[in-house]
Amino acid sequence: MGEGLLTPAQQDVLDQLGAGRDERPVFDAGLCQELRAELEAGLAPVAARLDEGEKVFVNKHDLGRVHGCEELFHLEQEAGFEWSPATARGAVTHKAIELSVTWRGEAAPADLVEEAIARLEAGDANLADWLQTCSEADRAELRVEAGRRLIQFLECWPPLRKQWWPSPETSIRAELCGDRFVLRGKVDLSLGRSEGTTAGKVFVDFKTGGVAAHHRDDLRFYALLETLRRGVPPRLLATSYLDQGRLDQEPVTVDHLYAAAARVIDGVRRIVELGHGSTPVRRAGPACRWCPAIESCPDADVGP
Repeated sequence: MGEGLLTPAQQDVLDQLGAGRDERPVFDAGLCQELRAELEAGLAPVAARLDEGEKVFVNKHDLGRVHGCEELFHLEQEAGFEWSPATARGAVTHKAIELSVTWRGEAAPADLVEEAIARLEAGDANLADWLQTCSEADRAELRVEAGRRLIQFLECWPPLRKQWWPSPETSIRAELCGDRFVLRGKVDLSLGRSEGTTAGKVFVDFKTGGVAAHHRDDLRFYALLETLRRGVPPRLLATSYLDQGRLDQEPVTVDHLYAAAARVIDGVRRIVELGHGSTPVRRAGPACRWCPAIESCPDADVGP
């Protein structure tokens, strides 16, 4: 593809995510403090239930699960997290995308994926341990799945220019109530930057499969963390469905941020209650298909 020549899908990404300076929203400088006060007031009664020295770490997956089926959340907490080709493919894909941003010259997707795996394998996270000990069949499956997603990204997205301030895998966190609650997340891709109280960032999450309501909730959670961290939210949130070649995007509003704060308060309250012996509530939904208890659950949504 010649320089500057974009496919219709790539041009559509530019058209949907771009904005002139006069189109970017300005937020009140006190918004960060107001949101923090709202969160800490709502979480104070929850903090009072914690044992001495107890900390609660919460991410978007935790909130999504506990606001969905609490039984599935409880089962996952008991089982713990395990790496597999299905759970590792996202990390490898995102690392390959990160490499593609700053790679000098052209590189084949397979080379980017191989380099991504090598760098993650040399890291100090528990993913490195799994990559060093997984079977060759698992590694081959991981290469295929991550390579497929990387190709989908390269086909749907224009080359990311340095002037756009692209930042893959951007970690954000907020600590509340004397660090008793730690909210954390990792944005798949951040573009742009804020200037003063003028919002300029775009947060992007990459997904495969169909559209789900909680995908917007995930990004609003990230917008809330960004506001608490930097004092100004991103201007736009976008979910990029790679296998569909489409974007679902929404501008960030103050109402969205307060709704995200209320969702955090309710979710953290239930996480703490479940951790202290409360009975989990079953709720049927799309996540039933991944639930280990689907065969024995009378409320499971097994589809047609």
